[in-house]
Amino acid sequence: MGYIEELRSLIGSRPVNLVGSTVILTDGQGRILLQRRTFPPGKWGLPGGLMELGESAEETGRREVKEETNLEVGRLKLVNVYSGQDQYIEAENGDQFYSVTICFHSEEFEGQLKLQRSEGTKLEFISSKNLPDHMVASHRRMVADFLEKKNNQKDGA
Repeated sequence: MGYIEELRSLIGSRPVNLVGSTVILTDGQGRILLQRRTFPPGKWGLPGGLMELGESAEETGRREVKEETNLEVGRLKLVNVYSGQDQYIEAENGDQFYSVTICFHSEEFEGQLKLQRSEGTKLEFISSKNLPDHMVASHRRMVADFLEKKNNQKDGA
C-alpha cells in the first residue's frame, strides 16, 4: 500500500493537502510532451503525480515521468509552485484534496517513449502554438507560466 492509500485508509475522503510534481518536457524543437490522461478522462496534461513519503519534489517528478512515459529525466529547472484555494480537487471516488504542485522543466531526457495505459491513452510532443483545447486547467496555467518565463529570459527581462 502506498502512502496516499494508507493516509486515505485513516482519514477517509476528508480534505487534505497533498504535494506533487509535474514536468514540462521539451524536445529539440521546443515542443511540449503532453499526455491524454485517464483522469480526468480525455483531458490533456503534463506527466506528474503525487509525492510518496520521504521523496523529494525532484524525485517525484522523475519517478512520475518514468512511470507515465518510460523516459529518464536529467536536470530539472523550477518553473513555479502552485497552491491555495484554486488548487482544490475532488477525485472521482470522492476523495478531496488541495494540491501543492511543484512544476519543473527539462529538455534533458532519454529512453524510448512508451505509454503507460493505466495513466493515459496517448503521449505526444505538441507545439506550444497548437495546445489542445481540452487540457487540465492547472496544467494549461503551468505551461503558460513556463512559456512566459522562457520568453522573458529570451528578451533579457
